[in-house]
Amino acid sequence: MKKNLRYVAIAFVIFYLLSSPTAAAHVVNNAFTQLGRAGSQLSSFVNALGT
Repeated sequence: MKKNLRYVAIAFVIFYLLSSPTAAAHVVNNAFTQLGRAGSQLSSFVNALGT
């Protein structure tokens, strides 16, 4: 069951990428932007602990 769910999820992602690549690019770009912000905030937090 778990294996089938994984295949369905992968198929959905491939379908989404092929059906609307511009929207998929925006989603990926937004995800990386959010990860960058999270890393920056974590860095600021750790630096504030050291002072």
